[in-house]
Amino acid sequence: MNTVLEESIHGIHAVAAALKYEPEQLSGVWVERQRRDGRLQTLLEQAMGLGIAVHYTERSELDRLSGGARHQGIVARLAGRRPALTEDDLADLLAGVAGSALLLVLDGVQDPHNLGACLRSAAAAGAHAVLVPADRAVGLNATVRKVACGAADIVPFVQVVNLARVLRDLRERGIWVIGAAGEAETSLYTVDFTVPTAIVLGAEEKGLRRLTRELCDHLVQIPMAAGGIKSLNVSVAAGIFLFEARRQRAFSA
Repeated sequence: MNTVLEESIHGIHAVAAALKYEPEQLSGVWVERQRRDGRLQTLLEQAMGLGIAVHYTERSELDRLSGGARHQGIVARLAGRRPALTEDDLADLLAGVAGSALLLVLDGVQDPHNLGACLRSAAAAGAHAVLVPADRAVGLNATVRKVACGAADIVPFVQVVNLARVLRDLRERGIWVIGAAGEAETSLYTVDFTVPTAIVLGAEEKGLRRLTRELCDHLVQIPMAAGGIKSLNVSVAAGIFLFEARRQRAFSA
């Protein structure tokens, strides 16, 4: 993986995360000239302390740099960021896991806000990686990084060409593949998440694809109140699954 990427990131949380976790990759920070915000000032002082160039500019220029996204008055340029990991990196990643692996697999999530929120939950719950298909799914763009609030720089993000092949490989490595399905009869609260586990969640509207379902060891559901909502946002579901796994692992430690 010798290819490197250059990109702009925007928003207070995203820039703060870059300053904390990868300041050596930041080539500059652009801030709105007229903006008066204590949080921005803190970031600028941190950037200057690290020797990163700070540029004061107009809001119109920040709009251009951020592609018209809501930037909160600050944009940073990252040079030399490496692309996401691939399935070729998965063996080394799993070999470096101390204890029982916990993975989050997202089967075709396309909303960057949902992916960012899933990454944030994965980081908070101590997941070892988030896996997504390389096609027909959102990748690590600026919106994802902003919503993730630094989690994109904490949790390894793996884009795989063939999700079915990867799920088979995980099973061969002794990792239980647990899929979320609203119509499943088994509750997630009956599952033992203390063993090596990959939690698989489907896309926002269609859920898990047929082949993905077939490759799960178990399909389970989040118990819902009778007569209430029948499904949850994928990022909410991810948080419920991940923190049930964290709860079980904390009690078994």
